[in-house]
Amino acid sequence: MKSILIYTISIILFTIIVYSIDKYFNYQDFETPQYCGTKCHEEFFHQWRQSMMAQAFTHEWDEIEYFELALPHSEIDEKVSEVKAGCNGCHAPLAYLTGDIPPKRPSEKTRANESVSCDVCHTIVGFTGDIPYNFNYIVKPGKTKYNSRKSNIESPNHKIEVNPIMKTGDFCGICHNEMSPYGVWVKSTHLEWREGPYYKEGVQCQDCHMPRAETRTAVMGKIYPDARQHLFNGAHDPAKVKGAVEIRLNPDCTEVEPGNPVKLNVVLFNQKTGHKFPTGSVEDRILWLHVEAIDSKGNVYHLPVDKKGFAGEEYTIAQDVLAYQDMGIPLKIPDFKGVQRDGIPIGDRIFRMPYFDPQGRMTIQQWNTASLGVDYRIGPRQTVIETYTFNVPVNLPLGKLKFVAVLNYQLLVKPVAEFLKVPKSEYEIIEVNRQTTEINVID
Repeated sequence: MKSILIYTISIILFTIIVYSIDKYFNYQDFETPQYCGTKCHEEFFHQWRQSMMAQAFTHEWDEIEYFELALPHSEIDEKVSEVKAGCNGCHAPLAYLTGDIPPKRPSEKTRANESVSCDVCHTIVGFTGDIPYNFNYIVKPGKTKYNSRKSNIESPNHKIEVNPIMKTGDFCGICHNEMSPYGVWVKSTHLEWREGPYYKEGVQCQDCHMPRAETRTAVMGKIYPDARQHLFNGAHDPAKVKGAVEIRLNPDCTEVEPGNPVKLNVVLFNQKTGHKFPTGSVEDRILWLHVEAIDSKGNVYHLPVDKKGFAGEEYTIAQDVLAYQDMGIPLKIPDFKGVQRDGIPIGDRIFRMPYFDPQGRMTIQQWNTASLGVDYRIGPRQTVIETYTFNVPVNLPLGKLKFVAVLNYQLLVKPVAEFLKVPKSEYEIIEVNRQTTEINVID
């Protein structure tokens, strides 16, 4: 009930802002990233333009999701109509703030392509309400730029004012929390961090995604020992994802005779992320554990995970089933049967939280999410144990028996990506970690 009330209030604020936004802002009210980068902040500009902040609107999957799914869906279903403008609140803020809705496609090269630009973040002075979410920022473009620290010099181009919120994760929550039109939290990275151990210890989002380094913040400024880097590395950076979760393997024996079972514990420890993993666009992401046994002759045996028996577990074990039927609404495909739900080896454990549409079908469309399933993701500093039982075949060759556990990650479920013709780079497998161990097969 509380989430519905919060969402109702946000819709009122959203309506007021959208109704009046074109009276207050024009594209010319905001500096271009190139202006900031070629005048003073060269290093930060180069960092930013390689980040997802610079690609929030132009990135291939985001373009497909908005123009082929969200936008046509908003014009068919009144319940989700606000996503026509709302998606742009975080993905193309300048288009949203100027009323350029819907913006033209990236190929038209409008200023919507600037995505989350320098002047957007550095003109935010706060957010409305008590919870940062659904782009409830308050912007104040002009000669004053807001920063997290006092500069040691006077800028020749603008004034500098310290904004304390920029030092906190609340600043990030403005776009990294999102509630669907049905009052469901479909993005909650900031809320996950607030509920976890790092927030209690004073570790902010910026400490991991904008690490400190000894450098200048502007070409004419002094060198700071702890200047925030504008890298914004996250889910799209394989180097950030790799090693996020540790893996340990513990078989229940060191020797086994053919025909007997081996019980294998796989221990996973999330030692790196300050929020749940995966996070953000959880409806897109898939994180799964694949376990194999390899005998002394090189024969490979796939091990399905042992079931734990909790409610909703069927969504956390890969199966040969169809899902995402509601894509047929914006694509105008009557009686769309859906595509494969997982696209990974059957029996593998999946760490996910399923999203369901109003008909109770699993959805990839966050704006059409009416309810959530079991949250089987790995929390910050959480340890999860999965078990696998290998019934050793009676004819298994003697010698070393190796077990291999691999934790894999994809930004987008492969069958969905292939169906929508998303570039392969968006669903390539990123290996988070792997671990091996051996026992002996004896007479």
